Amino acid sequence: MPVTTSVALFAPIADDLNRVEELLRSIADVEYAPLRTMLSHVLGSSGKRLRPALALLSGKYGTYNLDRLVPTAASIELLHTASLVHDDVIDQAATRRGRATANSLFGNKASVMVGDFMFGHAADLVASTGNTRLVSLFARTIMQIVTGELNQDLTAYDYSKGLRDYFARIGGKTAALIGAAAEAGALVCGAPEHIIAALREYGFNLGLAFQIVDDILDFSGNAAVLGKPVGGDLWSGTLTLPSLLFLERYPGRDNPVFRFFRSKRNREERFAEALEAVRTSGVLDDASNVAREYADRAVALLGDLPNPEGVKEALVDLAEYVVTRAQ
Repeated sequence: MPVTTSVALFAPIADDLNRVEELLRSIADVEYAPLRTMLSHVLGSSGKRLRPALALLSGKYGTYNLDRLVPTAASIELLHTASLVHDDVIDQAATRRGRATANSLFGNKASVMVGDFMFGHAADLVASTGNTRLVSLFARTIMQIVTGELNQDLTAYDYSKGLRDYFARIGGKTAALIGAAAEAGALVCGAPEHIIAALREYGFNLGLAFQIVDDILDFSGNAAVLGKPVGGDLWSGTLTLPSLLFLERYPGRDNPVFRFFRSKRNREERFAEALEAVRTSGVLDDASNVAREYADRAVALLGDLPNPEGVKEALVDLAEYVVTRAQ
């Protein structure tokens, strides 16, 4: 049964997620007014809060300690938000989640520094837990995110790249952080090692499904609902699963995606042709099936894990939400 909202999924940790929100708001309350304005704007767009919620949910598998969990969950969200701010600078994006991006309001230089500030604050929060394994997890995750972003940026408009490269890229950009979120809460609360490992792999596979759905919505979604232009990845030369499947299905040089990538004139017209061709080809259904496979794999990894306070049920429902969401 489709789950239509993330709110119901987070019921077991709803009050504690509010504490994470309070901590994030307090981070924006700095003395330097220009920085305060920028942080308030960036952190004021709450999004789904999927990653901090995962950290809190996974903490239920150990000794649930909010003094450690709240800064851990907030640090994960800060890391995610900082990476988005930097992504927007790189992509020259004007909107995200229906709001003006930091770079469109404050300029690229200031936005990069705001992102750096959030990276630094996230590291400070992780260090405050006193858990060296968590510090190491945080550092490795940053390196994976950067590698995934570099992979994407350095292969723009490169139609020679295939599915293996795509999954390596989204494994770094998206799945690594969601996997780290699911691992972090259990880790900092001292859960058994086999549960920590299961939650890490659950989160990683959930992250793959999440990104694939994002890539599908980039073709099929509504710009007003998504809060960003439809087809943005294609326009910026990023091959995602739908366009890769489309190139595999129609390998000739008359493929509209191929023509758009090679075009130097009439780019808007070529782009519209490519977007419509992918939308009507059936590959979006194929990509959706792949996302479903990863979500099912995530659920299977939960195996015989216990269900403290309904947490396992929430994790199962979260996988369903990820593959049926419309934004």
